[in-house]
Amino acid sequence: MVRCWWLAGLLVACAAAEPPCRQQLRHLQDSAGIAARLPPRLEGRWVSTGCEVRPGPEFLTRSYLFYTNRLFKALQFYYWDPSCRDPSYSLVIKGKLRLRQASWITRGATEADYHLHKVGIVFHSPKAMREVASRINQTSGEGCRGFLPPGRSWAPGALYEVLSAKTERDCTAALGFAMHELSLVRVERHFQPLLQPQQSGSRLVEELYLGDIHTDWGERLHYRPTGYQRPLQSALHHVHPCPACGIISRADEHHPPVLPARAALPMQLSGSWVSTHCEVRPAVLFLTRYFTFHGNNHTWEGHYYHYSDPLCRQPTFTIYASGHYSQGIPSSKVRGGTELAFKVTQARVTPMDQVTVLMLNSSEPGSCGLQGSWSAGEEQDITATNGCLALGIKLPHTEYELFKTEQDTQERRLLYIGERPTDGSSPDSPDKRPTSYQAPLIQCAAASEEFSNYISLKYVGRKDANGIEALKPLPVAFLLFIALLFLRWD
Repeated sequence: MVRCWWLAGLLVACAAAEPPCRQQLRHLQDSAGIAARLPPRLEGRWVSTGCEVRPGPEFLTRSYLFYTNRLFKALQFYYWDPSCRDPSYSLVIKGKLRLRQASWITRGATEADYHLHKVGIVFHSPKAMREVASRINQTSGEGCRGFLPPGRSWAPGALYEVLSAKTERDCTAALGFAMHELSLVRVERHFQPLLQPQQSGSRLVEELYLGDIHTDWGERLHYRPTGYQRPLQSALHHVHPCPACGIISRADEHHPPVLPARAALPMQLSGSWVSTHCEVRPAVLFLTRYFTFHGNNHTWEGHYYHYSDPLCRQPTFTIYASGHYSQGIPSSKVRGGTELAFKVTQARVTPMDQVTVLMLNSSEPGSCGLQGSWSAGEEQDITATNGCLALGIKLPHTEYELFKTEQDTQERRLLYIGERPTDGSSPDSPDKRPTSYQAPLIQCAAASEEFSNYISLKYVGRKDANGIEALKPLPVAFLLFIALLFLRWD
């Protein structure tokens, strides 16, 4: 009997000790209890949760207020530094927003029309005033020449109008400014468990996803988004702790938020990193990512799980890629970033639905694995065919990347990888290296783990598009049942 009680205890301990990376991946497949409301409710204030980086780079924070009568007032605070502690200028944007229908392009999103009434700018230093005035005077139309006469002294707190619908004056192009982000909207709600040990229950968190900003500066003024930026969170219902949320919520154009100082983290990639939520890329790609970096020999492995829905519940195909990476050097263009080169030498593809199977089996001979041999759930190596033309994978392949590591308010390590080009191309030359970041990955294992130790992310009882039931890691209840059988047998 003692022997069997020991066995039962061992099984229970093994079930409870599920690796953090597997926990996070299963958490993502369960959609983390996320709910999205259609049409979304926007009323109230929404704020950044930290310093944001846009292509360019531009460093900014945002505070958007939506009224019940469809009017809005948006504040954008721009900075000289990647920590958002040295303000450059602030934009005050006023206008009207009208929600339309559910997007036909980006599933789960709502399309919207907006109209700008006026945009004003407040400079927070003489340097900012000189630089912006010079750009407007040199690049804007006739109505904007002499926006600020040369030699005009800086007046702290002065508000200058750069766009007015009433006078039909628009001097914002020189700033690379557009509010096309408002044309694609999604609001998600989930509940965050209370962090204090003596507390139970959960706290409502609401996130506002707005359209993405084109990675090419020359395209951003007329680009219509199909992906999202880093989400804003409700000033009332945000994650805790969030020091930046309160600071940004209380700020105005004359008193820009100055975020708390944060210690810079060394670039230590070794370990395993996983997505924090279902991610959306332009051209309607929904995916989650899992990476393992081996610092001792500078090799890496990556798994990209693609889906057809915004909650990452309907898998379409999985890509496994591996290779090696270079020693990182500090970026000269994006302060706080590290530049690396990644070589992709091997790749495997697993189609997960019949649409993908049909596409791969219809590809040109020799362009994507063995033609006609693809089937759902079966992995195939595409290294011998130098990649897969149908999926845009080319082997061998080098990408010039931008990385950054941070620590969140719960002291978890985050990894930011460079944002993919909006046009779907690859950063395959140094001049195409990203200047902004994708959604962060969270470190789930400090030491490298072989991904082969992980069971498929497909779940028992959940069926794919073909009605095929999938696999699932053994649940705790099943392990307990086995333990009880051993006890009874003894």
